[in-house]
Amino acid sequence: MSSPWRSEFSFLFLTLLVGTFLGKVLNSFAVVLWFCLLAYLARQLFYANRLLVWLRSGRSGQPPQGNGVWEEIYYLIYRLRRRNKRRKKQLIRMLERFRTATAALPDATVVLGPRDEIDWFNEAAERLLGLRRGDIGQQIGNLLRHPKLSQYLQTADYRATVSIPSPLTENMQLEIRIVPYGEDLRLLVAQDVTQLRFMERVRSDFVANVSHELRTPLTVLKGYLETLGQVDGSLPESHLKVFQRMEEQTARMESLVDGLLALTRLESAAHQTVQKRINVPAMLQDICDEVKLLADEHPAIELVLETDAHLLGAEQELRSAFSNLIVNAVKYTPATGRVTVRWRCEGKGARLDVEDTGPGIAQHHLPRLTERFYRVAVDGCKNKGGSGLGLAIVKHALSRHGGELKIASTLGRGSCFSCSFPEDRIVRVDSRTDAKLAQRM
Repeated sequence: MSSPWRSEFSFLFLTLLVGTFLGKVLNSFAVVLWFCLLAYLARQLFYANRLLVWLRSGRSGQPPQGNGVWEEIYYLIYRLRRRNKRRKKQLIRMLERFRTATAALPDATVVLGPRDEIDWFNEAAERLLGLRRGDIGQQIGNLLRHPKLSQYLQTADYRATVSIPSPLTENMQLEIRIVPYGEDLRLLVAQDVTQLRFMERVRSDFVANVSHELRTPLTVLKGYLETLGQVDGSLPESHLKVFQRMEEQTARMESLVDGLLALTRLESAAHQTVQKRINVPAMLQDICDEVKLLADEHPAIELVLETDAHLLGAEQELRSAFSNLIVNAVKYTPATGRVTVRWRCEGKGARLDVEDTGPGIAQHHLPRLTERFYRVAVDGCKNKGGSGLGLAIVKHALSRHGGELKIASTLGRGSCFSCSFPEDRIVRVDSRTDAKLAQRM
């Protein structure tokens, strides 16, 4: 038995012993015993009241004096309060360091509560978002009024970002990201991307202007080379080979310019996607037929249509994306191989798979395949004369249609390029309805 309890039971035993002696002297054991128990109870109430007064005072000084088990209780509570006080000081220091660090950030940082109310923000939020100290407790949507931000907060899909103009000046563009953390808490980070957007626009305009300027001299040069190539007998054979080589490089340069212009159009914010119903099975059939005519020797091309679903979007953009995938598969697959083009359902959406039995691509190349001008040297395949822009065009075209490009490849076994489309882009076809429409037309 521990010392506090030993002391407590010793006091109780002494009280009962004294009560027994007095009961024997007074010849009234019951009355004396009751008085002893009342005295012991009064002692417990006295120490409990002293504890209550000490706790109510909130003072963290020395605990009140006591004996027995109450002395141990006072000490344990005192030690617990000291420990909590030290922990509280550590939390305050950590909070101050966090606030100092976030205050030094150039990006606006706002802590949002469960109802999107502002709990705290740094100095950059005052400069970029126009927030004031009196705005704490207000909902962020009431202070930053913009349809894109309101929809962003309502959908609560924080995987993407949203760009809005600054409430202080429309010339400043802000990119807002929300990061959930803790329990029903979120961190809103707003970054000034004005200069970045300006540089992107300058780059896009530069590429477009240079491409347009190159188109005219290339057309002239190509015309002269075609004319010289048609001259029979008047030029030496060596000169004709030089002109033929120049014509091939001119065609490659023209293809590169066309690819850059296509990327510029896809990346342009002003270029809106046309919501047109596209007969994907018919488009894929046309592309496969065209590819078979382009090459004298080509692998077997199999078109598998597991669904007759149509898509909503821009026909030219999707045709360019699908053509790039199918042509690439045919280029890098030997004549003894096979290319399978499969259009099928994927949940409530749809998916196009272009699978080949070519040499495959190493895994470390896959994340960079959609970068501009990134090309992979494939063992056993000579230079196919590509521009390195095809998959970049595919990626941008799919993103404008809510789609996603997935690439899977194994060296020596082939590759599979998949285009997944969401449900809102799919038009399910009723063959009976289509037959009635055809009769009316």
